[in-house]
Amino acid sequence: MDRVRTPKLRTYIAILCVILFLNIECSEEVDITIIESAVSKGAVCLDGSPPAYQLDRGFGDGVNNWLVHIQGGGWCHTVDDCAYRKTMDNGLGSSKLMQVMDFYGILSNKQDQNPHFYNWNRVYMRYCDGSSFTGDVEEVDPGTNLHFRGARIFNAIVEELMRVGMYDAQNAILSGCSAGGLASILNCDKFHGFFKSGTRVKCVPDAGYFAHVKDYSGGYHFEQYYDKVVTLHGSAKNLPSGCTSSMNPGLCFYPQYSVPYIQTPIFILNSAYDTWQIYNILASYEADPSGSFTKCKTALNECSTSELQRFKDFRSEFLGAVSAIGNSSSKGMFINTCYTHCQSEDQSTWFGKPTSKLYDKTMAEAVGDWFYEKYDWRMIDNENVLPHYC
Repeated sequence: MDRVRTPKLRTYIAILCVILFLNIECSEEVDITIIESAVSKGAVCLDGSPPAYQLDRGFGDGVNNWLVHIQGGGWCHTVDDCAYRKTMDNGLGSSKLMQVMDFYGILSNKQDQNPHFYNWNRVYMRYCDGSSFTGDVEEVDPGTNLHFRGARIFNAIVEELMRVGMYDAQNAILSGCSAGGLASILNCDKFHGFFKSGTRVKCVPDAGYFAHVKDYSGGYHFEQYYDKVVTLHGSAKNLPSGCTSSMNPGLCFYPQYSVPYIQTPIFILNSAYDTWQIYNILASYEADPSGSFTKCKTALNECSTSELQRFKDFRSEFLGAVSAIGNSSSKGMFINTCYTHCQSEDQSTWFGKPTSKLYDKTMAEAVGDWFYEKYDWRMIDNENVLPHYC
């Protein structure tokens, strides 16, 4: 049987809030559900523990709508790297170490914070495989007892959600942040395939459009990292076949090469100056071993004229990569210039600060308008060509 984990401290606070009416902010409890039955299918985290998710049930006219949001957390590209993830206290390699994550932004159940999706069934798909849910290796690593089964985990969680009500969904969204955003791209068509033909299904990746662009040295150092992830996890068979048949599967981990083969409607949420990409793709240690760009990337007011030009060049290359989504009205985008990472999970950038808006629209409003086909949104911040704090 599946089981539900509720941290004791959070339970005690919730009880106190109800009984004593304490004058403190009491967040809603969203328990973790552990899918014990997935183990027999081989759908397990890196350490062999069962996968997990959190579900906050919908209500009112949203009771038959589902939003599945995938947790982020990078990837692991070597056996040692993946073995370390098994011990991380945020649960990125083991459901045994997962703690309850709060629901904000796109997962909020408050109408004034999440106007289009607040009363949907909102799911937080927990991430514990290190491959953006693409891996599938039958053999278990003998020295570390590592399991590379991300694709099976994705299937097991979606199948469980279907069993508990998602099969009857009228509308469904697959979203995610960072590595979860990439997962929502690479698994977009697979997710769509679980539903009946009448269900409106779309994907909304946030900060998951990692671009294959030149780094600070003029090379492509990060490319080797993705090659290792795909090889270690056996991901190639779960990437778009149209892409893997024409190029190195490691390149198919980049959305600009995979998105043209995705048929399901997709809406890209991203900053043209995503901080994770600036730190790890543009100016990683391998690309900038002397650290000459460090002061600039950590404090924008410290950037020289030439360094600001490098930012502009990165933006131009990123926008070129995003253009791979094509001209179909089913594919849209909201590309601002906030110097940040993962905006849909942050209440202020999802539906809050004016500095994150485009054409007087918040990210939440743009996604809702696009999902319900009110507008064909292709929004790019062309007013701010340099990064800014939002």
